[in-house]
Amino acid sequence: MMDWKKLISNKRLGQEHRHTERHDDRTEFKRDYDRLIFSAPFRRLQNKTQVFPLPGSIFVHNRLTHSLEVASVGMSLGNDVAQRLIKEKYPELKDTMFEQIGQIVSTACLAHDLGNPPFGHSGEKAIQTFFTEGVGSSLKSEVSPTFWDDITHFEGNANAFRLLTHQFVGRRPGGFVMTYSTLASIVKYPYASSAAQKKGKFGFFQSEQPYFERIADEMGLIRLSDASEPLRYARHPLVYLVEAADDICYMIMDIEDAHKLKILSYAETQDLFLNFFDKEMQQRILQRIEDEQLKDPNEKVVYLRACVIGKLENECVNTFLMHEEEILNGCFEGSLIKRINQQQQEAYRRCADLSVERVYRSRPVLDVELSGYKIMATLMTQMVEAVMHPDRFYSQQLIDRVSSQYDINSPELESRLMAVIDYISGMTDVYALDVYQKINGISLPIV
Repeated sequence: MMDWKKLISNKRLGQEHRHTERHDDRTEFKRDYDRLIFSAPFRRLQNKTQVFPLPGSIFVHNRLTHSLEVASVGMSLGNDVAQRLIKEKYPELKDTMFEQIGQIVSTACLAHDLGNPPFGHSGEKAIQTFFTEGVGSSLKSEVSPTFWDDITHFEGNANAFRLLTHQFVGRRPGGFVMTYSTLASIVKYPYASSAAQKKGKFGFFQSEQPYFERIADEMGLIRLSDASEPLRYARHPLVYLVEAADDICYMIMDIEDAHKLKILSYAETQDLFLNFFDKEMQQRILQRIEDEQLKDPNEKVVYLRACVIGKLENECVNTFLMHEEEILNGCFEGSLIKRINQQQQEAYRRCADLSVERVYRSRPVLDVELSGYKIMATLMTQMVEAVMHPDRFYSQQLIDRVSSQYDINSPELESRLMAVIDYISGMTDVYALDVYQKINGISLPIV
């Protein structure tokens, strides 16, 4: 069984040698949070699509606002779990770093989408299929099997861990130099790409696998694989809270955005949100809306949404506490949101089904996905061609556009290919479109 005292570690990747010098234990996780808030990769999330096209006259969520909201819910989840576990089960953890798990979860929530490429899942798929279906498929014989697994399963989650831990050119060892607990809490799929499940999810590229092994073994995460198998670990328990915060926010906020964009009517939205509550609570919510004299449908939806998030947060806390022993033993299956009470499960599933039917397949969303896929596929084709033939004039023109932090001129092919992926996946939607137009002669700075 995993041990909470080992699972909460403020040791920093890349600065382990300085760990004994640190005395202000309870502020290290806040420093992680601040470090992310002030970082360029976090700021870039404001120009990355969440679901709907980036805002015109109506402001909808982007990756930045989504991450901030997930972090808010994650803070509540972590704080509530800590308080109840100390009160009901582990009084000896009072006045220890365990009380800071709300801060750890909140920070991991801020980071959970950092590795997502432009245009979301469409961008992920464009990178994957460049190597499995596009001209990049010819490179299979020129790289190692493990590297091939990494790039053909390219995953935003693994890319976030790389972004936080990899020593890019000119940067310090340890990347962002985050605490072990924060880093472990963002790894939703703690296994190598060669052990990826049917959905192709994994937690770290081979280049960062030694970092994850170091972190996992230090904190006592349960290793599920033997020496002859691809690396697999049980999740750090706090991953379940990060995942729950994300599950709560993306589903409920997508419904709110769909209402703002008039994809869903107010009556449909109200019905979806009230379904999370029993009849008595539904009446109390409706009475409160009437008492507060809320007339604006958008304001009514805001209140309903807040009620639903509060309910789901409480349900996920209860579920975590109920299954804490299974979680610590590494045998809990699925997500917290799928193990909450039946009524809330059904209401959540109804939101998910309607979102697939009416939201995620709506024309604005499909248009972004189609355009984004084409843009990303073109960028991958042009840039990989450049690093395969760097001696060509046009190749050098493209390579000169790439930031010096990426090892684009490495003598190793795998490093050059990874530099292309780092460069393109780090773009915002707007910048990816701009580069696409310029390298295709569609726009010029002087026109």
